[in-house]
Amino acid sequence: MKKRIFEIDFLRFLAIVLMVIYHLGYDIQYFLVKNINFEGQVWTIIGKTSGFLFIFVAGISSGFSRNSFKRGKKVFLAGMLVTLATFIFIRNEYVRFGILHFLGICMMLYPLLNRLTSSTLALFAIVSAYLGYIFKKITVKTFLLLPLGIYYNGFVSIDYYPLFPYLAYFLLGIIVYKNFYSKGKMALNVKKEFKIIEYINQNSLLIYLLHQPILLAIIYLIRDLQK
Repeated sequence: MKKRIFEIDFLRFLAIVLMVIYHLGYDIQYFLVKNINFEGQVWTIIGKTSGFLFIFVAGISSGFSRNSFKRGKKVFLAGMLVTLATFIFIRNEYVRFGILHFLGICMMLYPLLNRLTSSTLALFAIVSAYLGYIFKKITVKTFLLLPLGIYYNGFVSIDYYPLFPYLAYFLLGIIVYKNFYSKGKMALNVKKEFKIIEYINQNSLLIYLLHQPILLAIIYLIRDLQK
C-alpha cells in the first residue's frame, strides 16, 4: 500500500471542508432565503481558498498518479454529470465548465506538462494568469470559448473555473511536486494516521458529487418543516 503524505491529504481535506461550508452558505441564502451576506468578503475568501487548494493539490497529486490521463477522463466525466444535473434543476445557472471539467482537462494534459522544466512551467503560469486577466475583459457571442475564460453576453454559472487564469495554480502544484515531493522531501514528517482525513481524501470525488444533493435535501426538509 502506497504511503500517504499527511500535508497533501490535509490540504485536500481542508479544501473539501471549505467547499461544503461554502455550498451550505449558498444553499441557506438562496433556498432557505436567509440573509447571511453570502456575497461578502468572508464567503468569497472561503470559496476561492477551497478552489485554489483543490487545483494546487491536484497539480501535486498528478505526479503520484500512475495514469493521470485516465484519472482526468474520469474527473471530466464526473463534471459532465454535474452539467447534466444542474441543467435539469438550475437551468439559468447550470455548470458549463466547472472545477471538475477544469481538473479533468488539467490531469489529461499533465503527461505533456510534466515534460517541461520548472522554469518553463513558472513562465507558463505567469502567462496563464495574464491571459485570464485579459480574457476577462472580452465578451463574444459564442459559448465555445468559455473553457478559455472568455465570456459571452449574459453568461451566469454557479461554478466556473476556466483554464485561464486557473491553470497557473495547477502548474504551481506540478512545480512543487518536481522540486519537492519527487525528491522524497516532505514539509511535515507526520507518522500518526488520521483515518477520517484519509477516508475523505480517498472518496473526495464521490463527496464532491454527493454533498450538494444531501445538503439540498436537508435544506428542503427544513423549509417544509417551517411551513
